[in-house]
Amino acid sequence: MYAQHPVAVEQNLKKAGSNRPELEKAIAHCQQTNDPKKLQAIYFLIANMDIHQSADYYWESKDGQKIAYNELDYPDFNEASKVIEYIKTQNPGLRPKPFKSNDIETIKGDFLINNLEKAFDAWKYSPVKNISFDAFCDYILPYRINIEPLQEWRTAYSTKFSWITPKIKDIGFEAILPYVTDEANSWFTNTWSFGKRKDPLPRLGSLQLLFRKQGPCEDLADLGVFTMRSQGIPATVDFIPYWATTKGGHALNAFFGDNNQPTHFDYGTKEYNEKLRREPAKVLRTTYSKNPQNLASFEEQDKIPKGFLRETNFLDVTNEYWKTRNVKCSLYPNQLPNKIVYACTFSSLRWQPFWWGKIINNDSQFDQICLGTVVLPQYYSNEKMIPAGAPIIVGETENTVLTPDFNQLQDINIKSLANYLIIKPNVSYKLMYWNNKWQLTETITATETTVSLLFHKVPKNALLLLLSSDSKGLERPFIIDDTGERTWF
Repeated sequence: MYAQHPVAVEQNLKKAGSNRPELEKAIAHCQQTNDPKKLQAIYFLIANMDIHQSADYYWESKDGQKIAYNELDYPDFNEASKVIEYIKTQNPGLRPKPFKSNDIETIKGDFLINNLEKAFDAWKYSPVKNISFDAFCDYILPYRINIEPLQEWRTAYSTKFSWITPKIKDIGFEAILPYVTDEANSWFTNTWSFGKRKDPLPRLGSLQLLFRKQGPCEDLADLGVFTMRSQGIPATVDFIPYWATTKGGHALNAFFGDNNQPTHFDYGTKEYNEKLRREPAKVLRTTYSKNPQNLASFEEQDKIPKGFLRETNFLDVTNEYWKTRNVKCSLYPNQLPNKIVYACTFSSLRWQPFWWGKIINNDSQFDQICLGTVVLPQYYSNEKMIPAGAPIIVGETENTVLTPDFNQLQDINIKSLANYLIIKPNVSYKLMYWNNKWQLTETITATETTVSLLFHKVPKNALLLLLSSDSKGLERPFIIDDTGERTWF
């Protein structure tokens, strides 16, 4: 007979299969300490462990044999890179083999024990005051932050960043944040503008961050988490899945000072709590624990678009970063058995789902949507997004539904505008409006003397898109008012 544990823990012990003894080893250790907080902590980790995994890869020969290679065995990343290039010359056809491993099936008891004891020590000696047990569990205790390969990071990080604790005691928590930025920027290179890294690794492991000394915003944000947690400071990643008024997304940090108050921190800016430079579709705070309010906690996965909405471990903190309002919308009649409708933002020339609302009597509401953005309601069915309503502009005091008015047609003259549109010769421009899909009004090819583009019979109250033949996917939707003024989203 197994010892009786909380229901969620017992369920995950069963999911662990042959790895159950490793988890029970960690539980037994905490029981033997006679510290109820430690037992609560290990229960917290195990109860939420089934949603966590590592994404990693190894090198495989053309005949499917695993090649022994670990970059961390070498003195630096440059040397490690030379070695793998040499190995490639000796093994024609060598290729990276991505794989995923579920924590609950692979994690070791000793790893959990070591992590837990070091986390409690960090909490005990933390330079910030009044850290709640809940904040400790979600933002100091966890052994991982994302889907990075698991590595024992607390020893290396607590040593490398040991200067932070006395500095906080000397000048205060927020005052040290510029020092944290400068220290990292002195040795870590942000590669966001270099494109994707060559190896199929979504996130660098904690020790790889220190070893490679480079990575995009997501890796930098993870670095911030490991750095602060090693010093007993609650920390996590706040991620922006999509910007609402440009392409791409972002990742930054939330560090928690005295009394669990969050401070927004971005290695790419000079000041902490700096206002975002543009509207986010959403800002979501990563937790270790499951959030029962998230869609994936109660909706079947195949009814949710692929991506972050299928995750359960985040909180919506958009209103910490931008002024928001709830957006009510009327939906098209739907023959599908959908109970959920999705809010979509325009990114890389596609409508991307970023939030959701429950359908009640053909209406829905999207909560905490940023002002100054445009959202499109869509259904999700058979892995496809289907328009569920007209685009909606989220205004300061009211929303505007953009339904094309074909009884009011207008001619539109579009001129070059710095930072938005430069009309180039021998490039063709298509003006389109949204009416459940992008529909063409007219195509104009610019010449050497073209300074503006005159499009005819464009319906009023429509969301527009000007697409060039040399498009790089950066075009933004816009509206034009009766005076001819354009507003981009």
